[in-house]
Amino acid sequence: MTDPAPAPLSEILREFARFLRQPRRIEPAGLRAPGALRHWAVLSALMIGAMLAVMLPLISLWQNAFDLAAPDAFGKMDPGLMVPVVLLFAPVLEEILFRGWQTGRVRALWLLCCALAFGALLYASTQGLSAVAVGAGFLVLLLAAPIGWFLLRKRGTPAWFDAAFPAIFYLTIAGFAALHLMNYPSFSALSLPLILPQLWVALVLGFMRLRIGLMAAILTHMLSNAAALGVATLAG
Repeated sequence: MTDPAPAPLSEILREFARFLRQPRRIEPAGLRAPGALRHWAVLSALMIGAMLAVMLPLISLWQNAFDLAAPDAFGKMDPGLMVPVVLLFAPVLEEILFRGWQTGRVRALWLLCCALAFGALLYASTQGLSAVAVGAGFLVLLLAAPIGWFLLRKRGTPAWFDAAFPAIFYLTIAGFAALHLMNYPSFSALSLPLILPQLWVALVLGFMRLRIGLMAAILTHMLSNAAALGVATLAG
């Protein structure tokens, strides 16, 4: 039995558009599935090409029109750490946090809750919470995360997750884009268009994660960050 013919470019784009009109949970096919590499390549080229050719020039015009500060995320970073953080650590962490759980499996949602609780403890530690309480909380989470992952391994996706998926998907997109306002030294309502590239990236990566898998989204995120870092380097 031969593999099915590769999906035409137009069909891949229509599938993406249909998903954005009505997001739904999809069981990822995996990068080894027939046609998956073609889907990945097309979506990656679409995402990075539109970001470089359309999104970045538009936000540059917007910045100049309203005299807005340029992003300084790269400038804050130790040059020796920039490449591993931007090209490896950030894509892996952001994809796991924002899209790793989007299949809706209970144990993945459990890990998300543990990660959010971990972040809340980190924040509380900067607001005066005692070191003993923070340490105890971290210890509980370090035990709870793997235990919950093991005990919940046979649980599927709850019905409420499927019903709420369109809202969950777009709220996650908005949260991912809004997080990148931190790349700027200051921001206001006029700064919102500056995260248009991250909004676009999140839309494509969100579909890719569900259509192909988490590893596909991580790889494309790495390529996207490499392109952004290259543009920032050339721009000085």
